[in-house]
Amino acid sequence: MSDNIFNPTHQETNIYNKIVAGLERISEAFKVLLWEKAKLMGLSPIQIQILIFINYHKIEFCNVSHLAKEFNLTKPTISDAVKVLVNKKLIEKTCSTSDSRSYAIQLTDSGNTIVSKTENFAHPLKKQLKGISNENLESTFETLTTLIYKLNQIGILTVQRTCYGCKFYQKNNHQHFCNLLDKELLNSEIRIDCNEFEDKA
Repeated sequence: MSDNIFNPTHQETNIYNKIVAGLERISEAFKVLLWEKAKLMGLSPIQIQILIFINYHKIEFCNVSHLAKEFNLTKPTISDAVKVLVNKKLIEKTCSTSDSRSYAIQLTDSGNTIVSKTENFAHPLKKQLKGISNENLESTFETLTTLIYKLNQIGILTVQRTCYGCKFYQKNNHQHFCNLLDKELLNSEIRIDCNEFEDKA
């Protein structure tokens, strides 16, 4: 028990435990902010996340199967959320021309309105980053992108679209390079959710 991540005494001498515990606290802040917005809109947090995701991602990502992977939830859970959003007329289904059982999800005008009212829920977190130096921000960002990629590699995060896992990415002599853009990338230019991402595999 003394080696547990959440044991404050052990955290004192273990930087790994401190970082994990810190990420857990930030995760709690994210959930609190999302719940506050959800209660105002009469929606659940996952319903808001689905609406925001659909607004900014390709149509091929906007289906139950992908959304389940994206949010690490079961298909029935996503299906239930989608049904509610359809009933509230916030989204509509677009059936596949090749498979009548398959459909994509698109926002309605009402859905777009809800997104405009909810997509700023995480701004208080962003605001608190303003007073931190660019050097520290870039270091933190590099650590986060690396951690996200590693969590994907061991199967904890099912979906990631960071440069590190993309077939267009390469690194030469510590220099990042994107073969799609045909340019060198600064650490701060590494993307965490790239619309052009294609898996190395």
